[in-house]
Amino acid sequence: MAVRWKHSLFVALVAIGAAQGTQAAGVSTIENAAPGDWPSYHRDYQSNRFSPLTQINRNNVKRLSVAWVHQSGEIAAGLQGTPLAIDGVIYYTASYNKIFAVNGRTGQEIWHYFPKILDGVDKLPVGPYSRGVTVANGKLFFGTIDGRAIALDLKTGKPVWEAQLLDTLTCGCMFTSPPLAVKDKLIFGSTGGGIPTRGGGIFGLSQSSGEKLWYFDPVLEGEEHWGMNDFGESSAKYAGVGAWHVGSYDPSLDLVFWGTSNPSPWFDWASPLDGPKGYLRKSGVGARPGDNLYSSSVLAMRPDTGELVWYHQENPHDDWDLDSTLGEFVLLDRGDRKLMLHQGKGGYVYVYDRTNGKIQNVWKINKHSTYVQSIDPKTGELIGRTHPSTMKDNLYCPSIIGGRSWNPGSYNPETGVWFNSRQEICQIAKVRPERPTLDPLPGWYAGADLKWVHPPGDKAHGALDAWEPLTGKKLWSVHDDYPRISGVLSTKGGLVFSMDMKGMVYAYDAGSGTELWRFNTGSGTRGGIISYMADGEQYILVPSGIGSAVSAITAGIYPEVGDIPAGSSLFAFKVQR
Repeated sequence: MAVRWKHSLFVALVAIGAAQGTQAAGVSTIENAAPGDWPSYHRDYQSNRFSPLTQINRNNVKRLSVAWVHQSGEIAAGLQGTPLAIDGVIYYTASYNKIFAVNGRTGQEIWHYFPKILDGVDKLPVGPYSRGVTVANGKLFFGTIDGRAIALDLKTGKPVWEAQLLDTLTCGCMFTSPPLAVKDKLIFGSTGGGIPTRGGGIFGLSQSSGEKLWYFDPVLEGEEHWGMNDFGESSAKYAGVGAWHVGSYDPSLDLVFWGTSNPSPWFDWASPLDGPKGYLRKSGVGARPGDNLYSSSVLAMRPDTGELVWYHQENPHDDWDLDSTLGEFVLLDRGDRKLMLHQGKGGYVYVYDRTNGKIQNVWKINKHSTYVQSIDPKTGELIGRTHPSTMKDNLYCPSIIGGRSWNPGSYNPETGVWFNSRQEICQIAKVRPERPTLDPLPGWYAGADLKWVHPPGDKAHGALDAWEPLTGKKLWSVHDDYPRISGVLSTKGGLVFSMDMKGMVYAYDAGSGTELWRFNTGSGTRGGIISYMADGEQYILVPSGIGSAVSAITAGIYPEVGDIPAGSSLFAFKVQR
């Protein structure tokens, strides 16, 4: 089991702290979120994406209608963020880090901030999208696509400070997701997977000044981790590991949980040796001999120092671009057990003891999954792992867009049900040696020619499913002809909201999956749906605007996807009285 301890007394200290009732303090507006607010990317530190509001419910949801629409004016890459709502004000970001504050009752703009982005960034493989902003202690924080962290005054939108953290044109890395606010710190994770450089990783900053307090490099140097490649260089030089999504925080343990991306290149063209650890082959063969630590891993860290307390590498020597940075970390307690749910890109769901990283269960969401035969539910070890070059017709499932992509699910802590999207798409990967592209700018480092295809004996499709999260028992499912790539919202009103690629937003009965309401926004979504209160009324807020690589990838299977209109709008709905 890949669990590493920095202090042998950690478990005892946790127990003592719990007995004494002590815990670290998070940001109060997140840790003790007002029912009508959505103050953080996943709303709370537990990453539930659940709204406790009940004004909109099963009985009246059919009367939902548009209250207002706000247009960002920037349709490049769509609208991929999750908006925030605090005290009736909405804060969100469009592409190129264009930030808006709008009145949550009327949609009228209060202020906006458009940073000047470094020339040349738009020629890099990633961007220009942004997944959101963070609010804490009177400031709004975000990371930019040219490698900066910026703080704005929450009331005025005026800059307070900025810090340059990345050399974006050199490393090709940037910030596409918001930071996590913890105590008086900010935790940022950069992009990196699939780009043949170094420089990205996880950063801890001061909220008050932007000072960099610590940095965690997700590439662990060492011949056993990153051997010599075919070209006679250390593969660590081109490792490209990032940590680009948003983690979770447990104040009782004072631990931040974060995921890391796949290594570079996406595919190692050398076939592994026989045996479960055949990727630990002789150095000098293929793209990246070794386990490629800490790529495709889950990390538990101290937010004040960046100290690594434990880790688990979900995919040692990731041969499929099925990384661990996406997938929310849902913190849930069952009795005296402190558990954590994490779904990796491969579609396997890991249930961890979050105090020590030990695996409690592993189960899968996908019908079509061939990259491994299974994963040991007690240890997390990959059983019967395959390599694209050994598969019939070089075909494996799921594809690099994942069993589910980064669009989050939603956990209802009152019913114990987890609602999650799914996609069933496979790909052909014909691996080949490849030199990395660094000049004039870093480019994608693939190591294979790719084609996306229907699963054998089936048609590519998507779904919205309801699960018992610890066992993987499926409670209900809604089929979709296309992948479901929006975030999911569940509410105490007995509802689940999701959106499809064509632009339709749906409300379902949380108990049965029965469709209760739908509305066509005109463009699909990649962003997160939220709920909030303004002037005593509950709203459902939906980002509309298709974008991201998923659209381009699925066009080979669904040519009509290319005809879906672009957009970048926020739609606010309420029940008309």
